[in-house]
Amino acid sequence: MQRVPAGCVRPTGPNTRQRIRACLRKAINDALADELIVGTNPAALVKVPGEAARPMIWEDERVQQWKATGKVPGPVMVWIDDQITAFLDYAAIHAPDLFPMWHYMAYRGPRRGEACGLRDSEVRLHRRETTINNQIATHGYTPVQKAPKSQAGNRDVALDADTVKVLTAYRALRAKWRLAAGDAWPNTGLFFVRPDGHPWHPNAVTQRFRRLVRKAGLPPIRLHDLRHSAATLALDAGVDIKVVSEQLGHSTTTLTRDTYQSVSKQLHREAADAVANKIKKRRFTAA
Repeated sequence: MQRVPAGCVRPTGPNTRQRIRACLRKAINDALADELIVGTNPAALVKVPGEAARPMIWEDERVQQWKATGKVPGPVMVWIDDQITAFLDYAAIHAPDLFPMWHYMAYRGPRRGEACGLRDSEVRLHRRETTINNQIATHGYTPVQKAPKSQAGNRDVALDADTVKVLTAYRALRAKWRLAAGDAWPNTGLFFVRPDGHPWHPNAVTQRFRRLVRKAGLPPIRLHDLRHSAATLALDAGVDIKVVSEQLGHSTTTLTRDTYQSVSKQLHREAADAVANKIKKRRFTAA
């Protein structure tokens, strides 16, 4: 993300407009409930133009088209498992300071701010779990630590064996950084830190990600799309949607279903096979 020059206005996307409307609607509803104002809620009548873009998978055909034309099919793109593996293998060599965070995001799907703000005390590798109860957000360009965006955002995230291995190695690497820094090492209380011990600025993490994706020659995605990839792969693996919703910190499964089930190919293949098998069975019986 680039800093916006003074005097310029960054256009808001569909998701941001929806959140602004929801915030305003709730504030007026609270005022009505407390009888601070009377009447109806005008925010409930506001129609927000535009719909959030649905994720699209970087299928082989789309990758070939992108290589030929340089055009990205949509604003929200999702890597398949081979592309995630290729990126993480490249990052492990070329960005060892950020590779563990990106691995955590790709496998378990936390938001950028949640990964940057993960507290050291909330990482329990011996129990294969982390607790997300803090994030680093940006106000303008200033990083601010605060609670997750919703009550559902406060959650435990179980870890797979590979992620535990990566985070264990990172903790050992961080200990070497701290030993080299000596008394200059800051006590941030955060798990993921820069080699000098200071917190990662979320924008810096995004910028490094973009550069590395480009250098790796992979089809472009946003850093946030690692979260989309984690959710899509989980659904394709047959993980129950309620579990995926809780893993992502969604307040309801409706958001998870609306966002990701249209992308999950395995569910659609199973539906197609079920219909075909039923038709085939009836044709066989009729014959």
